[in-house]
Amino acid sequence: MPHPQRSVPQSALADLADIPATGRWVRSGSARLHILDYGGDRTPLVILPGISSPAVTMDFVARELTDLVRPLVVDIRGRGLSDGGGTYTLEEYAEDTEAVVSGLRLERPLLFGHSMGARIAAVVAARGKVPLAGTVLGDPPMSGPGRGPYPTSLDAFLGQLAEAERGTDAGSVARAWPRWPRREQELRARWLSSCSREAIAATHRGFETEDFFDWWPSVPGPTALLYGADSPVVTAAGAAEAAAVQPSAALTRVPDAGHMLFWDNPPAALGALRETLRRMPA
Repeated sequence: MPHPQRSVPQSALADLADIPATGRWVRSGSARLHILDYGGDRTPLVILPGISSPAVTMDFVARELTDLVRPLVVDIRGRGLSDGGGTYTLEEYAEDTEAVVSGLRLERPLLFGHSMGARIAAVVAARGKVPLAGTVLGDPPMSGPGRGPYPTSLDAFLGQLAEAERGTDAGSVARAWPRWPRREQELRARWLSSCSREAIAATHRGFETEDFFDWWPSVPGPTALLYGADSPVVTAAGAAEAAAVQPSAALTRVPDAGHMLFWDNPPAALGALRETLRRMPA
């Protein structure tokens, strides 16, 4: 039986009306990419979400940063309103991010990525093809060749996606993510079906075939890494290795949070991100 195509329910599109951002579009090769731009004249901060997180799901983070930066949240290729297709490798995602920076004429932006987005931010910074003011990585997957597997299985991701494709609600999401704020459970229920099955599968495969540590030592400063105190993705050993190979990076441990930093402990994670951004060049 063929799998359903990506879909964005009418109720999900209505969410965009409540978000204080303007939708913008850029082209990366043949793909059109959608960005939520929160505006203002401060330093741009390009926000790159995780493997199954469309841009709208980072709204609660972005709107808390507008007094410090101009947040721009990207619908990563194959998620949200952005086109799918391609290889979904780290370097392709990096090319997309470079296209966002160039296409929107962002002058020396900051990059912040969570999970998959943190890996992408590291690759963009290490490639050095667009000038950046700095990078902040939130709990980047450190799995890879010769390392332990990513702690969430592909079957778990695809099972959640199948549930969303059939139609789900915040109560069902709460069974998997009981600590999340209710609004974030609702957005997850409405927007997960916008994610491409192929994109999730290819990215998950990349978590175990593309090594974060191939790029991290080459990320220029200033750079910082936030990780959850209870994260199974960035373990204490992983954080120690990250600090050892990139001694100039500022590492911050977010208390009482797992991998989903901002969803697990919003005040502490937002406070850590805000403090990190304050230390970055304006």
